[in-house]
Amino acid sequence: MLSAFLDRYRETMLWKLDGLTKEQASARLVPSATTLLGIVKHMAYVERGWFQVNFAGEPPSYPWPEDEPDEDIDFRISTADTIESIGALYEQEIARSREIVAGASLDDVSKSKDRPRSLRWIMVHMIEETARHAGHADILRELTDGAIGQ
Repeated sequence: MLSAFLDRYRETMLWKLDGLTKEQASARLVPSATTLLGIVKHMAYVERGWFQVNFAGEPPSYPWPEDEPDEDIDFRISTADTIESIGALYEQEIARSREIVAGASLDDVSKSKDRPRSLRWIMVHMIEETARHAGHADILRELTDGAIGQ
């Protein structure tokens, strides 16, 4: 059930990009660096962080310096980023997350010494995180072209 709820919000994130141009998806419509495409990029790295790094104990692998002080760096859209490339990144991270979840029990505890959490806690947190950002995406999409929906 937890996986199904999480998958529903993951699908919503990708759906919010459907039919947009890169310019529309990366338009800044609020004072922060938040954009539709940036939210999806951020969620790809959130998946990586919680499932691969925190839970499975894999070494961190991000395309920015480890000591980068900017907390919003994973929201930034580069000239090389496209809707297709960010969508593919997110889907790749989701696929890896699903592999990790499939090989574990909800009561298993993460390998992180800094933030030990059960897989159950991580799944609930990821539902909350993804749903919250899906709500942001709903608003940004409506501001972009008037499209509304779940």
